[in-house]
Amino acid sequence: MSRPGPRVLLLSYSYTGQSARVAGVMAGVFRARGFEVQSAAIEFTDPRYTKLFSRFPLRHAYLDVFRMLVPQLRRATGEIHVPEIVAEGEYDLVCLGSPTWWLTTSMPVRSFLHSDDAARLLAGTRWLGGDAGGVWQDGAHFTFAGGQLRSFLALVSYLASGETRKRHLGVRIPPSNLRPVFEEQARSFARRLAEGVAPTSSDPRDASAVTVGDAQGTRQSSWDHGGK
Repeated sequence: MSRPGPRVLLLSYSYTGQSARVAGVMAGVFRARGFEVQSAAIEFTDPRYTKLFSRFPLRHAYLDVFRMLVPQLRRATGEIHVPEIVAEGEYDLVCLGSPTWWLTTSMPVRSFLHSDDAARLLAGTRWLGGDAGGVWQDGAHFTFAGGQLRSFLALVSYLASGETRKRHLGVRIPPSNLRPVFEEQARSFARRLAEGVAPTSSDPRDASAVTVGDAQGTRQSSWDHGGK
């Protein structure tokens, strides 16, 4: 009977599904290396914001985006729901994915990091201020095209229409959402993480990946991307 592979949890939040795209690519890499993969999404259930985030496209894109500015600057937290699978068993690697809202971690992911669920999942980790147990492994940042201003205009245009357009308010804008190169970046990131948890002499680069604790404790990584 073969020994079960390392367990990895891919936990993320994204209003537009960009984090899920990254997680899907990474999951393919982990499975190709024999990992047992669990994917889960954080739900943003705070009654102050559920109406806003319950619809897409946004009805008032600029007002809705700027409405999150003050809470983000305050590093506020809110009510969330985390799937039961997060608490099922122990994981050798926990990967957290978050969009960047106003230059920092999104409120749903920040709320998770301050929750009892995170305390249980990441107990004793250095990342949360502990002094024993888990090991911070790595991080990655996925960007949109166009720099700060034009990528912001492209994002608001997408949030307002649900479509990728060439112009917004008369300004030529780049395509919104993740750049096409994100897939290879995500695969490279996942291979790097897998090698840190379970080193191997081979380095399979399985084409199916395109479908998108060790004895010392749980290892952690994170990825984030611009936008929602």
